[in-house]
Amino acid sequence: MARLTALAGGVAVAVALVVPLTAMPVAAHEHPSGITDLVSPAVVRVEAVSKVKITLLDHVSQLKHVERSYDIPFAQGTATVVSPDGTMVALRRLAVNPNDVAIYAANKIFAEHHKVKIAADYKKHKLSDDLLDRHLQACYPPKTSTATCIIDVTTEITAFPNVSPPSTDGFKVKCIKAGPDPDSPAVFVPLAPAAGSVGMPTAPLGDKVPEQAGAPTNVAGFLGRPGPNVAHTVEIAHLSKGGVAGEAGRPFADPEKKVDEPVKLGGLADKGLVGAPVIGDKNGHVIGLLVGGGKDGKMIGVREVTGILAAAKVVPRRGAIDTAFEAALTRYHTKYYTEAAPGFQRVLELYPGNVVAAALLKTSLAKRGGPEDQGTKKAATEPAGGSTPLWPFVVAAVALFLAAGGGAYLLWRRRTPEKETETPEPLAVSPPFDDGANQTVVVRRSQSFQVVPQQQQVMTAPDPAIKYCTSCGMRLGPAHRFCGYCGHPSET
Repeated sequence: MARLTALAGGVAVAVALVVPLTAMPVAAHEHPSGITDLVSPAVVRVEAVSKVKITLLDHVSQLKHVERSYDIPFAQGTATVVSPDGTMVALRRLAVNPNDVAIYAANKIFAEHHKVKIAADYKKHKLSDDLLDRHLQACYPPKTSTATCIIDVTTEITAFPNVSPPSTDGFKVKCIKAGPDPDSPAVFVPLAPAAGSVGMPTAPLGDKVPEQAGAPTNVAGFLGRPGPNVAHTVEIAHLSKGGVAGEAGRPFADPEKKVDEPVKLGGLADKGLVGAPVIGDKNGHVIGLLVGGGKDGKMIGVREVTGILAAAKVVPRRGAIDTAFEAALTRYHTKYYTEAAPGFQRVLELYPGNVVAAALLKTSLAKRGGPEDQGTKKAATEPAGGSTPLWPFVVAAVALFLAAGGGAYLLWRRRTPEKETETPEPLAVSPPFDDGANQTVVVRRSQSFQVVPQQQQVMTAPDPAIKYCTSCGMRLGPAHRFCGYCGHPSET
């Protein structure tokens, strides 16, 4: 048994030598900072329209009901998907029209039907004709029992994802929670489930906003509907010291004072970048949303975003697309293009049309095996036989072979019967011992020796003074209580 234990220990050591050599882990690469690729696949274009149905009750010249429908666009901006089911964060201004579109519809239908000059705006006007003016005033909201107009207003919000070929119709969303101000964050959810079994790409949310002034960030969004000629826009920005008391939002400021960043970002917000995610330079996570406009672009922080999500009972989460994409992205930005290409192909299998993954796949395939490919460089610097020398494998194989051979030999020896030994001569009769003396004699027995059941009694020979063992037949001494050869007890 001791030899078998030693053999097992040797086999275990040999296996321990081989396993690390055959299962060497690939070194992991840290995600580089300052990138927007983690977020840009989850950025969508949002367009909001007020849909008005109005019926004018004409009792002036003749009894007639005039019906009209008007679509009034009132907002366009950017939203960010935070859950694979299509839940996204944006701004209240992209969901709630600040103007009273019922007034606009009243002005428009009155001007069209009665052929009078009324501006198509959101102001209440007066007409020189008293009768028409009285009917116009009765058409304006609020609705009364003598109203001359019946108005129904709904809001339609459409999201256009960043896919290729572009989605011409997008998909409809609705606002389920929003803050009190136009630049407060809001939560949108799709009216229908997101297409595909794995949903949509999502953006990771940061846990805090950098406190230091001059912290670099990136703003990513759309200035138009995504398409062949409209890609997502990325702008560099820097955070200022902090917000002014009584004013919402964190200002931007270029530490080198080369660019007036509030003016630059305010102009981009007016063109469609409002609500766009502000991406931290440290790990590429969303740290806020772009707000403001005109000459004053600012940022609301991620805590306000997570706060509105909590109020809406929405938990932001990431999905299978994001896991595959981030793994491929890590290899891409560390210039392991050969390894990155299959990863981006997997992303496109999960989410066909992913514009960012498709572009990075194209670059990876173009640079695969080239001078920039770190995998190629590593292979070139390794010995011809590979990165790991062959001799450890040879030594381990020899050790395993020897251990296996030794084990087989020991097992063969253990199973082979030993040769029967010659029957020893009977023990000489020892001098009589004391009655209290017990002498134990150990004699090795042959494996072929069969033990007779112990219930047999000791038989006496013709000479009562001489006794023999009933188990093995050997002669017993006068004072022996046990057979000196087989150890069988004797009875006197």
